Amino acid sequence: MIDLRSDTVTQPTPEMRQAMFVAEVGDDVYRDDPTVNELERYAAEILGKEAALFVPSGHMGNQLAVMTHTRRGDEAIAGEISHVYAHEVGAAAALSGVTLHTIPFHNGMFNVEQILSAIHSDDIHETPTTLILLENALSNGRVVPIETMMSIYDLAQSKGIKVHVDGARFFNAAAALGVSVAEMARYCDSVMCCLSKGLCAPVGSILAGTKDFIEKARKNRKMLGGGMRQAGFLAAAGIVALRDMTGRLPEDHRNARYLAGRLSEIPGLTVDLDAVQINMVFFRLEWPKELLASLPERLLGKGIRINGLEDGNGRFVTHHGMGKEDIDTVVAGLKVVAESF
Repeated sequence: MIDLRSDTVTQPTPEMRQAMFVAEVGDDVYRDDPTVNELERYAAEILGKEAALFVPSGHMGNQLAVMTHTRRGDEAIAGEISHVYAHEVGAAAALSGVTLHTIPFHNGMFNVEQILSAIHSDDIHETPTTLILLENALSNGRVVPIETMMSIYDLAQSKGIKVHVDGARFFNAAAALGVSVAEMARYCDSVMCCLSKGLCAPVGSILAGTKDFIEKARKNRKMLGGGMRQAGFLAAAGIVALRDMTGRLPEDHRNARYLAGRLSEIPGLTVDLDAVQINMVFFRLEWPKELLASLPERLLGKGIRINGLEDGNGRFVTHHGMGKEDIDTVVAGLKVVAESF
């Protein structure tokens, strides 16, 4: 089965399974799981931060950052298409009592002037702006340049505002920019990185920041029910992910560009090639509605899994275990479907 829905569908590698099998574990709530402790130490080192925390999901990591950086009644600035706003079930309001002030950035790309205009004053009537929620890579597959992150962080520091980065695909962004994740993480107070997307770990994400921030986040994690016991079995896969899987991400990016080029051959399908910067390909299909509605089912019959399309707009994601032959199979399947309708 060729699965284009997301890089969350990746399976743990044989090395991960072996590491999980032999992992030394303890009770992480008591802080005595040596494998979790090693993952957190190693992740903090790679990201250039003082400390790190292993969390069950990227969603929890982002919400812990919001909860830890803010007080109830505060406001956080976010992009209109950001995951923390569009796909985290209103958690910032429900869990932290924080209002998200969303900005419609062009192509989702953060703009320091727009952020400056959105920061509230000290007027007694206004909600205090205490946090800026960045994202890199963006949910539309584009990568935020280092210079943009630097400018926003400088602005935030001048205003006494914290910056958190949703780095679900932080390592993809770093690979696309040709820099280390530590260089990128210099321009934020905290960062969340997923281990379970392109890095192939079965479960988990990392939240990193200062020691004080992580200690507070650890208590908030417990409040949210994220205190885990013998979590070293999962952390062992995370160590392999950080050690062995980050260096192969450019392969996924090359495959995404190859996929975008092949998709462009299909009549009625358009791809914004300039937007293919990591492992995600966004496209538009100008096909009859009946065909679009039935496309996931039709492709499933050919051994290809995709998400449903929204008004003709779709997304394919390349990942570990997918090669050019698989992409050729997908393109051939799409052509057959189009010709048969």
